[in-house]
Amino acid sequence: MRTSPSSRSPEEQALSEKEKLIADIMGAQIRLQHVFADDRSDPLFTTHLTMSQLKILLLLARHGTVSGGELARMLGVGAAALSGMIDRLVVQELVTRTEDLHDRRVRRIGLTKAGTEVIEDIITAGVSRQRDLLSRLTAEELSVVAQAMDILLREAVADITTAANSDPGPDRDLTP
Repeated sequence: MRTSPSSRSPEEQALSEKEKLIADIMGAQIRLQHVFADDRSDPLFTTHLTMSQLKILLLLARHGTVSGGELARMLGVGAAALSGMIDRLVVQELVTRTEDLHDRRVRRIGLTKAGTEVIEDIITAGVSRQRDLLSRLTAEELSVVAQAMDILLREAVADITTAANSDPGPDRDLTP
């Protein structure tokens, strides 16, 4: 049995309105992602990386230089399989393989400048189109968007911080 809006408590009405706003915002965000999908996917289609190689670069961008064993565990592959993938990335000058300062048996894997640029290009793809879109807004509209982005970023960083404090994994750079 449904209750009429007027028979709901103010708290129930506020919650219902909040849920509607969340649904509207999420729907708009999904539509916006579709608008930008072509621009954002261009760097993925122009690279000649396999999915596994791309995963390696993304993990290194997130976690920094890691040991081969750590990286193999993150990917869920064996050391031998990882070694071949890393060899190909080294040849492409996207990653480096260096000796660990504390244990010469351990090889540390990190991104090169070129590897960092590949990941940056993927992450920032579509920025020029987004900038063009934003440039068409009024100063007042831009202020609203900026405030909303600050609020969302604050909450996203809070989530990451909470997760990092409860997960003893590698240190993460939480700088927005």
